[in-house]
Amino acid sequence: MKNLRQKLGHLNWLNSIGVEYYCSTQKDSKNSLIYALNKNENNILPTIKPTIIKTTEMTTPQKTLSSPNMNSAELQARQLADKATTLAELKQYVENFEGCELKQFASNTVFADGNPNAKILLIGEAPGSTEDEQGIPFCGESGKLLDNMLSTIGIWREQNAYITNTVFWRPPANRRPTNEEINICKPFVEKHIALIKPKIIILVGNTAAISLLGKNEGITQIRLHNYSYINQYLSKPVVTTALFHPAYLLRQPMQKKATWFDLLKIKKML
Repeated sequence: MKNLRQKLGHLNWLNSIGVEYYCSTQKDSKNSLIYALNKNENNILPTIKPTIIKTTEMTTPQKTLSSPNMNSAELQARQLADKATTLAELKQYVENFEGCELKQFASNTVFADGNPNAKILLIGEAPGSTEDEQGIPFCGESGKLLDNMLSTIGIWREQNAYITNTVFWRPPANRRPTNEEINICKPFVEKHIALIKPKIIILVGNTAAISLLGKNEGITQIRLHNYSYINQYLSKPVVTTALFHPAYLLRQPMQKKATWFDLLKIKKML
């Protein structure tokens, strides 16, 4: 039954973006999804030129960096992140951390979901109400849409993907997390990335893209390129790209078609 629901969600996503090539299962048929994917990849996708992005905070791997402007909560988060050697340790540090005021208003710490051995890492913005209630990232309406989107290119959180956010607690009224809240959580996020050791990072939404890449452009421009992400815990850069947040796509369904081509780009990268 679960597989049937996944397939129906998969087809509903394709239908919503106007892709109608799934009626045949024959590999060489022009009415098959495989044919459509290959055709779109070979003839439609633009050439993507990698852009190297390194922020000043991310230039010295495996060394604790501090800034004169770093507040006590950020410093404490950095010290804890430095100490974590496993995902279990990092999760415990995050769950016991009291330096982010968001925790005061949240029901649960939303750490991560998916396969910790996966090589595909997705990072979103912040937990919503459903995520806060269940303690699982992207489990609400936008999460279901994200799952349907990713399934069209062979990505499933149960099998080959791992999902987290830039902050671990729901902001009140689902507002965007402040820069201070993002910066307090950033050491944990950076160590999280290093412990997962992904081959590719997919930043989901404007907040994740800007905070991780240090870009001044919005997600509309950021998603058009690939990047090399590095932080102080990584020994080498990780190929990184971005997608519109599914919550945005629920509000702006006309952007689903653009996201389809972003997904094809990711499929080609994989």
